[in-house]
Amino acid sequence: MYLWIDGHGEAPGAPGLEPRWTSSQKWVVGTAYSTSSKIWWTASHGTINEIYNPTIDKPQVRDLELLVTDGESFVHEEKRDLIHTFSYLSHEAPAVGMVNCDPEGRYTISKEIISDPHAPVLLMRVKFSGDDAVLRKLKGFALLAPHLDGGGANNNGHVLDVAGRRMLLAWKNSSALAMGADCGFENASCGFVGTSDGYQDVTRHYGMEWHYGSATDGNIALMGEINIAEHPEFVLAVGFGAGAHSALTRTVGALNMPFDLQLSRFIEQWTRVQARVDLASASQDHGKLLKASYGVLLTHEDKTFAGSFIASASIPWGQSKGDSDLGGYHLVWTRDMCQTTTALLAAGRTNSAMRALVYLACTQKTDGGFPQNFWVNGAPYWSGMQLDETAFPIMLAYRLWKLDALGDFDVLPFVERAAGFLVRHAPVTQQERWEECRGYSPSTLAAVIAALICAAEIVRSRHQPELAEFLEEQADWLESHLEDWTATNDGVLVPGVKQHYMRIRPAEADGAEPYMQMGAGTEKVILANRGPAEQYEFEAREIADGGFLELVRYGLRKPDDPMVVATVKVADAILRRELPQGPGFRRYNHDGYGNHKDGSPFDGWGQGSCWPMLTGERAHYELAAGRDVCGLIKTIEGFCSPGGMLPEQVWDRDDLPECRMRKGRPTGGAMPLVWAHAEYIKLLRSVTDGRVFDRVDAVAERYATPRARGTIEVWRRDRQVRRMSVRRRLRVEAEERFELRWSVDGWKTAETTEATGLNSCGFYADAVPGKGERLEFALYWPERGQWEGQNYSVVVER
Repeated sequence: MYLWIDGHGEAPGAPGLEPRWTSSQKWVVGTAYSTSSKIWWTASHGTINEIYNPTIDKPQVRDLELLVTDGESFVHEEKRDLIHTFSYLSHEAPAVGMVNCDPEGRYTISKEIISDPHAPVLLMRVKFSGDDAVLRKLKGFALLAPHLDGGGANNNGHVLDVAGRRMLLAWKNSSALAMGADCGFENASCGFVGTSDGYQDVTRHYGMEWHYGSATDGNIALMGEINIAEHPEFVLAVGFGAGAHSALTRTVGALNMPFDLQLSRFIEQWTRVQARVDLASASQDHGKLLKASYGVLLTHEDKTFAGSFIASASIPWGQSKGDSDLGGYHLVWTRDMCQTTTALLAAGRTNSAMRALVYLACTQKTDGGFPQNFWVNGAPYWSGMQLDETAFPIMLAYRLWKLDALGDFDVLPFVERAAGFLVRHAPVTQQERWEECRGYSPSTLAAVIAALICAAEIVRSRHQPELAEFLEEQADWLESHLEDWTATNDGVLVPGVKQHYMRIRPAEADGAEPYMQMGAGTEKVILANRGPAEQYEFEAREIADGGFLELVRYGLRKPDDPMVVATVKVADAILRRELPQGPGFRRYNHDGYGNHKDGSPFDGWGQGSCWPMLTGERAHYELAAGRDVCGLIKTIEGFCSPGGMLPEQVWDRDDLPECRMRKGRPTGGAMPLVWAHAEYIKLLRSVTDGRVFDRVDAVAERYATPRARGTIEVWRRDRQVRRMSVRRRLRVEAEERFELRWSVDGWKTAETTEATGLNSCGFYADAVPGKGERLEFALYWPERGQWEGQNYSVVVER
């Protein structure tokens, strides 16, 4: 293949220029992804917003659209100036149709959009129709802004001739893309955004007068002209590769295949992977959102790093973001990923969940935990520690084990290491599920306790009864202190409700005595995302969220538990909002993660709105309580976009037409939020089964009935309890071998207990308080050949 640069030199303009040539909101209405190729895309306003190559797991294109002009009286930009209609081309596949109409009825643009079933190439069949006299005058321009390797800066573009067909090429580092049309571009140009790009050219000159052969090392845009009079119907392709040759060959190859054949293969592949059809009977829209949600889940699995599911093919408020936000939501969070794969299990797809488990096993850190989030290749992005992100993978392994779907994969080492991480770090998490605060979280502890019980069942099945009993006792200890650690006995949010769960109780200061009983909750919580003049420090009892519902979901508490019922009352009073579709729920009161009150995008602070996902969580609670949830299912379905995408947040205030904010509609945050789609699918499965799908029977059987639990009180060097009940044993835990020398009579007599080793869970030794008022002990480290150097004392309460 012979390539040569066509044009008249490099485009003028500042290479580092960063202005956006579009400022429209990204209302995503559709996504598509071949079941085997490595490309997916999001669309809205009749155009392509972003194209991703999941091999790199970063957005590669920001905006692919058409400009249309008659050469003298108007220039139309699809997303701003035309009237849009969206549809799916098939009931079985995310093949998308878009119709964009001239408001004056002079012409219509019809699009059919898919990805090549076997290559990372976006394919778009475009047809212009209308008055013949108008069509003869029309000029069409395909405009694309490359954001290769995840950013708009430092991109490069060239105009090329490939086998007699004029094409456009962009590259950055090792990533490349090519854009071409089956009819070839009549003219093409590369320019710098805001100065010499094609948008500036066409809107100024009603045609293409600039023909720049290249634009290098900047924020660029590529544009190719289509002769509409000669080619009212054409196929546009954008292909990706690890270099120019790869991108070009894939693009040209896809264009040489008849579009109808590509479309039929695309639909055929998707037809093979349909969700359980019986789940649609639980929906209120005849299964429409179910099919879209199932497609969303499958599209978010990477095709190079099999089993890696990202949180969303979006960057929240992406229209206002620059290159500084590389991650967005196209990263792996194990929490979101396990929600996704559990939903796939609910839809009857075990093989996808099994791939996810294998991927997690290959990503697990040596200490048994996981990074806060990471790229699909396993490279960490943020560095926080969230206990539930280690708990959920254990629960996924447990569900696959119960389904006998593990195959020859030995899950024991993976589960044992993860359980050991939870043993060493619980009950205090560095961050809870909203990734902000350190302390004791009801939702985090629900996942941790459930995971330890799941792990205990697995290890017992592998003939390790001592480790199984240890994990169960550890879970019992956490469960017995749930209300001590996470509830207030002096609530101030709702008159008359004194006891309820808090969002989080901050951890004790270093060296302070650990909490042993329920308190007022006056400890201070620092909230993120608060505005410059807004209060950001609150008492823990002043902040509540819906995370406590996880206690019911997994079976730790019954739905009619008095503390649960009281907290539902609090949540309804401070978090619930009545929306046109039905009830919505905010994350927590005083949440600053959302648009500003004037509707402008979140930029580090704002005001949180309702999350459709949380309506799903509430529906699961209502189902567990034996109540009808059809209305809540319909509410969730009402939150979705025309293409079936569920957003992260919906606007829950009065309409703001000037910034396109409507009550109950998407805010510009992440869309689709895969977790929301997963919650919806699990809800349909729960209704179909007549029980909460996420419920862990072993957990419910152990904790949902009142009985005396918690036979131990745990002491660690980083958690030095100073009081304990006489009805418990003191369990000393450490990561290295030790001997426990202890006395209950002021050292008149003493006993020595050699610690028991439990592999990843470390070492432990128990001391029984007996009749004494104080239990005193010292630690000897045999591998070091030395004593701790101090004695410890715990008061025994009777």
